[in-house]
Amino acid sequence: MQYVSMGEVTLSRIVRGFWRLTGPKAGSWNISDEALKEMIAGCLDRGVTSFDAADVYGMGQCEVQLGRVLPAFRREDYQIVTKAGICRNLETGTSYYNTSYDYLVSACHAALERLNCAYIDLFLIHREDPMLDPYEAGRALLDLKKQGLIREAGVSNFDPFKMEGLNRAMDGCLRTNQIELHPCCFEHFNSGMTDYLTANRIRPMIWSPLAGGKLFTSEEEEYAKARAVLEELAEKYGVSPATIVYAWLMQHPMGALPIVGGQSLARLDEAIAALDLRLERPDWYRVYAASGQQKIR
Repeated sequence: MQYVSMGEVTLSRIVRGFWRLTGPKAGSWNISDEALKEMIAGCLDRGVTSFDAADVYGMGQCEVQLGRVLPAFRREDYQIVTKAGICRNLETGTSYYNTSYDYLVSACHAALERLNCAYIDLFLIHREDPMLDPYEAGRALLDLKKQGLIREAGVSNFDPFKMEGLNRAMDGCLRTNQIELHPCCFEHFNSGMTDYLTANRIRPMIWSPLAGGKLFTSEEEEYAKARAVLEELAEKYGVSPATIVYAWLMQHPMGALPIVGGQSLARLDEAIAALDLRLERPDWYRVYAASGQQKIR
């Protein structure tokens, strides 16, 4: 396993995601505490020490279940990444964002209680907020860090402008932007986000690196095109198509950390195998252009 430093925090290069641990969404694991404990032990045995959650996953139940299980392991052996800022009104079914000082502070305290721990290693604002005041939100994150409640802070799904504003307000203390990126999703390539991260040496975390499995199941044209190239390269390199995707993501100079969300530990093994794989440069660009969305001029 490779490990990367993000300020005071060191994360495993491969991160285990728990978006589908709980809740009514399709594909939710809904596993017992004992099964979750065995999964976490399997992660740690593989050197995967970083675990990603959010307060909105299962409306808090993801953090609650992790909080029942993680104390069985030594706190210094794993890192907790969690997120806040998305608010849901269950009565009306509406959602909104809140990145105010008071909300971020209270959300952090609530997450600590659910997770049954004294501190969060990496605390992220979950979505870019049209009403974001970078100085107010930045003050909240810096105060939480000074109080020892979080070790480092970052964002998720931010565009380059909001991230730069918040990072400036925090004197350059943001450690990551957790973004969606895969061979059929180029929002952050095209927005300049990947360039911003690379130039500022800020490592992104990548959610849905396999498009939630659609790279291998969807018959939509862009996915079918990408899948054909991935399967061809998988045969060439003697690995699975998923390993090709993970290698493609990690080979970019921004130094991405993919979040593996599949329930099976075999999915982790496919990502870990990518740590030792380097695609030939023409093959990297074949994946980049495979879906037909990006052009090589």
